[in-house]
Amino acid sequence: MSKVSTCLWFGQDIEAAARFYVSLIPGSQIDQVLHAPGPWPGGNPGHAILVTFTLGGQSYQALNGGRPADYGTAASISVSCADQAEVDRLWAALTADGGAEIMCGWLRDRWGVPWQIVPEILPRLLADPDPAVASRAFAAMQTMVKLDIAGLERAAAG
Repeated sequence: MSKVSTCLWFGQDIEAAARFYVSLIPGSQIDQVLHAPGPWPGGNPGHAILVTFTLGGQSYQALNGGRPADYGTAASISVSCADQAEVDRLWAALTADGGAEIMCGWLRDRWGVPWQIVPEILPRLLADPDPAVASRAFAAMQTMVKLDIAGLERAAAG
């Protein structure tokens, strides 16, 4: 059976990036590190060229492309967080050391990879059967950078 994995292109530091990512999400791990058997345009023999890792049960690859990638915003790693403490912990870690806050729970980490840090309550609020509740939660979300569960709940309650 075929296996699907998301491949992320990095300029260098693929082992550092993968180690950092798996340190953030419980139950994650580095699965394999492949090293270049000979010289190549992006580096020398022995340099890590591909790291496979599992992040929150999902398979990823970190590819050493030799130069930084421009990820744009069309794709991101989305993490559903159980509570505000988890939102805050991940937000602080991922925006540290050159990461950047965006809007509506989006950020870029120090390698430029886009992430969404989303409280698990948000989809429930946005799918509320009362359109007024969903609209208030949606409007509140659009004013936030890092998502705030208490603020979303207050807005939803009216």
